[in-house]
Amino acid sequence: MAEVAAALAPDIEPGSALVEFGSGASEKTRLILDAAPGVAFYVPIDISVEALAAAAARIALAYPNLRVEPIAADFARPLPPAQFSHLDRASAVIGFFPGSTIGNFTPAEAQRFLSEARALLGPRASFLVGVDLVKDLDVLRAAYNDAAGVTAAFNLNLLARMNRELGGDFRLDRFAHRAIWNADLSRIEMHLESLEPQTVRVAGRTFGFTQGETLHTENSHKFTVSTFTGLAQSAGWRVKACWTSRAQPFSTFLLSPPTTG
Repeated sequence: MAEVAAALAPDIEPGSALVEFGSGASEKTRLILDAAPGVAFYVPIDISVEALAAAAARIALAYPNLRVEPIAADFARPLPPAQFSHLDRASAVIGFFPGSTIGNFTPAEAQRFLSEARALLGPRASFLVGVDLVKDLDVLRAAYNDAAGVTAAFNLNLLARMNRELGGDFRLDRFAHRAIWNADLSRIEMHLESLEPQTVRVAGRTFGFTQGETLHTENSHKFTVSTFTGLAQSAGWRVKACWTSRAQPFSTFLLSPPTTG
Protein backbone atom coordinates (compact mmCIF):
# COMPACT_ATOMS: atom_id res chain seq x y z
CA MET A 1 0.00 0.00 0.00
CA ALA A 2 2.92 2.36 0.59
CA GLU A 3 4.00 1.74 -3.01
CA VAL A 4 0.45 2.27 -4.27
CA ALA A 5 0.01 5.48 -2.25
CA ALA A 6 3.22 6.95 -3.66
CA ALA A 7 2.12 6.12 -7.21
CA LEU A 8 -1.34 7.61 -6.73
CA ALA A 9 -0.37 10.77 -4.85
CA PRO A 10 0.57 12.97 -7.87
CA ASP A 11 -2.88 12.41 -9.41
CA ILE A 12 -4.91 13.18 -6.27
CA GLU A 13 -6.30 16.69 -6.70
CA PRO A 14 -6.33 19.26 -3.88
CA GLY A 15 -9.75 19.21 -2.26
CA SER A 16 -10.36 15.49 -2.91
CA ALA A 17 -12.47 13.21 -0.73
CA LEU A 18 -11.35 9.75 0.38
CA VAL A 19 -14.27 7.39 1.14
CA GLU A 20 -13.29 4.18 2.93
CA PHE A 21 -15.62 1.20 3.09
CA GLY A 22 -15.17 -0.84 6.28
CA SER A 23 -12.60 1.54 7.72
CA GLY A 24 -11.91 -0.32 10.98
CA ALA A 25 -8.94 1.29 12.74
CA SER A 26 -8.12 3.40 9.64
CA GLU A 27 -4.46 2.35 9.79
CA LYS A 28 -3.95 1.76 6.05
CA THR A 29 -5.64 5.11 5.45
CA ARG A 30 -2.68 6.94 6.93
CA LEU A 31 -0.46 5.74 4.08
CA ILE A 32 -2.74 7.52 1.59
CA LEU A 33 -3.13 10.63 3.74
CA ASP A 34 0.63 10.91 4.31
CA ALA A 35 1.39 10.56 0.60
CA ALA A 36 -1.46 12.77 -0.67
CA PRO A 37 -1.91 16.02 1.27
CA GLY A 38 -4.47 17.03 -1.36
CA VAL A 39 -7.09 14.90 0.40
CA ALA A 40 -9.35 17.41 2.16
CA PHE A 41 -12.22 15.13 3.26
CA TYR A 42 -12.08 11.68 4.82
CA VAL A 43 -15.33 9.68 4.99
CA PRO A 44 -14.84 6.42 6.93
CA ILE A 45 -17.75 3.94 6.84
CA ASP A 46 -17.99 1.21 9.45
CA ILE A 47 -20.73 -0.82 11.14
CA SER A 48 -19.23 -0.45 14.64
CA VAL A 49 -20.21 2.94 16.04
CA GLU A 50 -17.65 2.76 18.85
CA ALA A 51 -14.73 1.70 16.66
CA LEU A 52 -15.68 4.28 14.03
CA ALA A 53 -15.81 7.13 16.54
CA ALA A 54 -12.46 6.16 18.07
CA ALA A 55 -10.71 5.83 14.69
CA ALA A 56 -12.21 9.07 13.37
CA ALA A 57 -11.03 10.92 16.47
CA ARG A 58 -7.48 9.57 16.06
CA ILE A 59 -7.36 10.57 12.39
CA ALA A 60 -8.76 14.04 13.13
CA LEU A 61 -6.11 14.56 15.80
CA ALA A 62 -3.28 13.37 13.55
CA TYR A 63 -4.42 15.40 10.51
CA PRO A 64 -5.84 18.70 11.82
CA ASN A 65 -6.40 20.14 8.33
CA LEU A 66 -8.47 17.14 7.25
CA ARG A 67 -12.26 17.21 7.53
CA VAL A 68 -13.34 13.83 8.94
CA GLU A 69 -17.00 12.92 8.37
CA PRO A 70 -17.67 9.35 9.62
CA ILE A 71 -20.76 7.36 8.58
CA ALA A 72 -21.98 4.48 10.77
CA ALA A 73 -23.48 1.96 8.35
CA ASP A 74 -23.22 -1.55 6.95
CA PHE A 75 -21.52 -1.00 3.59
CA ALA A 76 -22.63 -4.47 2.44
CA ARG A 77 -26.17 -3.08 2.20
CA PRO A 78 -27.33 -0.22 -0.02
CA LEU A 79 -26.26 3.11 1.48
CA PRO A 80 -28.61 6.13 1.38
CA PRO A 81 -27.23 8.60 -1.22
CA ALA A 82 -28.35 11.50 0.99
CA GLN A 83 -25.60 10.61 3.47
CA PHE A 84 -23.03 11.33 0.76
CA SER A 85 -24.43 14.56 -0.61
CA HIS A 86 -21.50 16.48 0.90
CA LEU A 87 -19.19 14.78 -1.61
CA ASP A 88 -20.40 17.38 -4.12
CA ARG A 89 -18.02 19.79 -2.39
CA ALA A 90 -15.00 17.65 -3.23
CA SER A 91 -12.92 18.26 -6.35
CA ALA A 92 -12.64 14.48 -6.86
CA VAL A 93 -13.65 11.32 -5.02
CA ILE A 94 -11.53 8.25 -4.32
CA GLY A 95 -13.18 5.12 -2.94
CA PHE A 96 -10.94 3.01 -0.71
CA PHE A 97 -11.44 -0.71 0.00
CA PRO A 98 -7.89 -1.91 0.66
CA GLY A 99 -8.25 -5.27 2.38
CA SER A 100 -9.44 -8.42 0.63
CA THR A 101 -12.94 -8.14 2.13
CA ILE A 102 -14.51 -8.21 -1.33
CA GLY A 103 -13.62 -11.91 -1.34
CA ASN A 104 -16.16 -12.52 1.42
CA PHE A 105 -19.00 -11.67 -0.98
CA THR A 106 -20.48 -14.12 -3.45
CA PRO A 107 -19.70 -13.13 -7.06
CA ALA A 108 -23.21 -11.66 -7.42
CA GLU A 109 -22.85 -9.72 -4.17
CA ALA A 110 -19.41 -8.44 -5.19
CA GLN A 111 -20.76 -7.25 -8.54
CA ARG A 112 -23.66 -5.51 -6.81
CA PHE A 113 -21.35 -3.86 -4.27
CA LEU A 114 -19.02 -2.54 -6.99
CA SER A 115 -21.97 -1.28 -9.01
CA GLU A 116 -23.56 0.45 -6.03
CA ALA A 117 -20.23 1.99 -5.04
CA ARG A 118 -19.85 3.44 -8.53
CA ALA A 119 -23.29 5.07 -8.30
CA LEU A 120 -22.63 6.31 -4.77
CA LEU A 121 -19.17 7.77 -5.40
CA GLY A 122 -20.22 9.60 -8.54
CA PRO A 123 -19.43 9.55 -12.26
CA ARG A 124 -15.85 10.89 -11.95
CA ALA A 125 -14.78 8.80 -8.98
CA SER A 126 -11.97 6.27 -8.86
CA PHE A 127 -11.97 3.22 -6.60
CA LEU A 128 -8.96 1.52 -5.00
CA VAL A 129 -9.76 -2.13 -4.21
CA GLY A 130 -7.58 -4.81 -2.59
CA VAL A 131 -7.96 -8.37 -3.89
CA ASP A 132 -6.39 -11.60 -2.68
CA LEU A 133 -5.15 -13.74 -5.55
CA VAL A 134 -5.16 -17.49 -6.13
CA LYS A 135 -1.95 -18.95 -4.78
CA ASP A 136 -0.30 -22.25 -3.93
CA LEU A 137 -2.77 -24.57 -2.19
CA ASP A 138 -0.37 -25.36 0.64
CA VAL A 139 -0.01 -21.63 1.35
CA LEU A 140 -3.79 -21.17 1.46
CA ARG A 141 -4.28 -24.15 3.75
CA ALA A 142 -1.57 -22.95 6.10
CA ALA A 143 -3.02 -19.43 6.17
CA TYR A 144 -6.53 -20.54 7.15
CA ASN A 145 -5.42 -23.37 9.44
CA ASP A 146 -2.61 -21.40 11.09
CA ALA A 147 -0.55 -23.16 13.73
CA ALA A 148 -1.23 -20.43 16.31
CA GLY A 149 -4.96 -21.07 16.05
CA VAL A 150 -5.85 -17.43 15.36
CA THR A 151 -8.26 -18.24 12.53
CA ALA A 152 -9.82 -21.08 14.53
CA ALA A 153 -10.47 -18.71 17.46
CA PHE A 154 -11.95 -16.15 15.07
CA ASN A 155 -14.29 -18.77 13.62
CA LEU A 156 -15.33 -20.27 16.97
CA ASN A 157 -16.06 -16.79 18.28
CA LEU A 158 -19.23 -16.89 16.15
CA LEU A 159 -20.58 -19.53 18.53
CA ALA A 160 -19.53 -17.49 21.55
CA ARG A 161 -21.38 -14.48 20.15
CA MET A 162 -24.52 -16.55 19.50
CA ASN A 163 -24.37 -17.75 23.10
CA ARG A 164 -23.94 -14.21 24.38
CA GLU A 165 -26.28 -12.31 22.08
CA LEU A 166 -28.90 -14.88 21.06
CA GLY A 167 -29.21 -16.99 24.21
CA GLY A 168 -27.42 -19.97 22.68
CA ASP A 169 -25.97 -22.97 24.52
CA PHE A 170 -23.22 -23.99 22.10
CA ARG A 171 -20.33 -25.88 23.67
CA LEU A 172 -17.31 -24.52 21.82
CA ASP A 173 -15.24 -27.58 22.72
CA ARG A 174 -17.69 -29.72 20.76
CA PHE A 175 -16.92 -27.95 17.48
CA ALA A 176 -13.72 -27.72 15.45
CA HIS A 177 -12.56 -25.17 12.90
CA ARG A 178 -12.17 -26.43 9.35
CA ALA A 179 -10.92 -24.48 6.32
CA ILE A 180 -11.50 -26.12 2.94
CA TRP A 181 -10.40 -25.06 -0.55
CA ASN A 182 -13.27 -25.23 -3.04
CA ALA A 183 -11.48 -25.26 -6.40
CA ASP A 184 -14.68 -25.10 -8.46
CA LEU A 185 -15.70 -21.80 -6.83
CA SER A 186 -12.13 -20.54 -6.22
CA ARG A 187 -12.68 -19.93 -2.54
CA ILE A 188 -11.63 -20.95 0.93
CA GLU A 189 -14.67 -22.09 2.91
CA MET A 190 -14.67 -21.79 6.69
CA HIS A 191 -16.71 -24.37 8.58
CA LEU A 192 -17.34 -25.37 12.17
CA GLU A 193 -17.57 -29.16 12.40
CA SER A 194 -19.62 -30.90 15.06
CA LEU A 195 -17.35 -33.39 16.84
CA GLU A 196 -20.24 -35.52 18.12
CA PRO A 197 -24.02 -35.89 17.78
CA GLN A 198 -25.56 -32.99 19.69
CA THR A 199 -28.51 -30.66 20.06
CA VAL A 200 -28.19 -26.92 20.66
CA ARG A 201 -30.63 -24.11 21.29
CA VAL A 202 -30.18 -20.60 19.94
CA ALA A 203 -32.64 -17.72 19.46
CA GLY A 204 -35.42 -19.87 20.88
CA ARG A 205 -34.97 -22.67 18.33
CA THR A 206 -33.47 -26.14 18.57
CA PHE A 207 -30.97 -27.55 16.08
CA GLY A 208 -29.59 -31.07 15.88
CA PHE A 209 -26.12 -31.91 14.55
CA THR A 210 -24.75 -35.26 13.50
CA GLN A 211 -21.08 -36.02 14.03
CA GLY A 212 -19.11 -34.44 11.19
CA GLU A 213 -21.92 -32.07 10.17
CA THR A 214 -20.73 -28.50 9.67
CA LEU A 215 -21.87 -24.93 9.95
CA HIS A 216 -20.61 -23.07 6.86
CA THR A 217 -19.56 -19.74 8.38
CA GLU A 218 -17.60 -17.76 5.80
CA ASN A 219 -16.15 -17.70 2.29
CA SER A 220 -12.97 -16.04 1.08
CA HIS A 221 -12.92 -15.94 -2.72
CA LYS A 222 -9.57 -15.75 -4.48
CA PHE A 223 -9.15 -14.10 -7.86
CA THR A 224 -6.77 -13.84 -10.75
CA VAL A 225 -6.06 -10.44 -12.30
CA SER A 226 -8.20 -11.54 -15.23
CA THR A 227 -11.21 -12.72 -13.20
CA PHE A 228 -11.31 -9.59 -11.07
CA THR A 229 -10.95 -7.39 -14.15
CA GLY A 230 -13.99 -9.13 -15.61
CA LEU A 231 -15.93 -8.64 -12.38
CA ALA A 232 -15.07 -4.94 -12.28
CA GLN A 233 -16.09 -4.48 -15.91
CA SER A 234 -19.42 -6.22 -15.30
CA ALA A 235 -20.10 -3.64 -12.56
CA GLY A 236 -19.40 -0.66 -14.82
CA TRP A 237 -15.73 0.00 -13.98
CA ARG A 238 -12.53 -0.39 -15.93
CA VAL A 239 -9.11 -1.25 -14.54
CA LYS A 240 -6.90 1.81 -14.82
CA ALA A 241 -3.92 0.35 -12.93
CA CYS A 242 -3.00 -2.76 -10.96
CA TRP A 243 -0.21 -3.39 -8.45
CA THR A 244 0.66 -6.96 -7.44
CA SER A 245 2.90 -7.87 -4.51
CA ARG A 246 5.89 -10.07 -5.21
CA ALA A 247 5.43 -12.37 -2.21
CA GLN A 248 2.19 -14.31 -1.69
CA PRO A 249 0.34 -12.61 -4.55
CA PHE A 250 -2.08 -9.86 -3.60
CA SER A 251 -3.28 -7.14 -5.96
CA THR A 252 -4.53 -3.61 -5.52
CA PHE A 253 -6.68 -2.37 -8.40
CA LEU A 254 -7.38 1.23 -9.32
CA LEU A 255 -10.79 1.34 -10.98
CA SER A 256 -12.26 4.22 -12.93
CA PRO A 257 -15.43 4.76 -14.98
CA PRO A 258 -15.00 3.49 -18.55
CA THR A 259 -15.27 6.95 -20.10
CA THR A 260 -12.53 8.63 -18.05
CA GLY A 261 -8.87 8.86 -18.96
